[in-house]
Amino acid sequence: MESIHIPPSSQKRLMELSRRTLESFVRETAKQTETIEDPYLLTSNYGAFVSLHKGDELRGCIGTCFPTRPLYQTVSEMTEAAASRDPRVSPVRASELAEIGIEISVLSPLQLVQDPLSLEAGKHGLHITSGENRGVLLPQVAIQYGWDMETFLCQTCLKAGLPKNGWKWPETKIMGFTALIIEEKR
Repeated sequence: MESIHIPPSSQKRLMELSRRTLESFVRETAKQTETIEDPYLLTSNYGAFVSLHKGDELRGCIGTCFPTRPLYQTVSEMTEAAASRDPRVSPVRASELAEIGIEISVLSPLQLVQDPLSLEAGKHGLHITSGENRGVLLPQVAIQYGWDMETFLCQTCLKAGLPKNGWKWPETKIMGFTALIIEEKR
């Protein structure tokens, strides 16, 4: 699986864009028109997830594994979605903005995996589908909970609404990816 290289200056610009998007969206102010010429931000090769945290509390996490637009647009869209459409949490309020930290996960293209136990928990993320069921877990989730690869597979199945052992079914499609994690410096 490919690793993602985005230079620090481009990562900083992407984070600044996400922060401005979050602020203007939650405050319901006009969004600034962005002129992006950075080829790393114009690529449409990568999916992205945006996670919002208030201390240790998750305040939203939404993303896409299947990019359809330039990275900077995907991150902007996912920032708004994380702030308002994660069904697990209430929308972010303007009074919280100063306490919200942003984490952007830029995802490599998904790759079909024949032997999922050959992946490395904490290095690879998972996208599991079986029928209409689908679940995604980012690589950092395995680190956060101290999971080995088998536990990570089981937990991704549970997130997909499958039984824990659903990853062993012949009809289950397991795809892996790597992620470049960009954390807001505050």
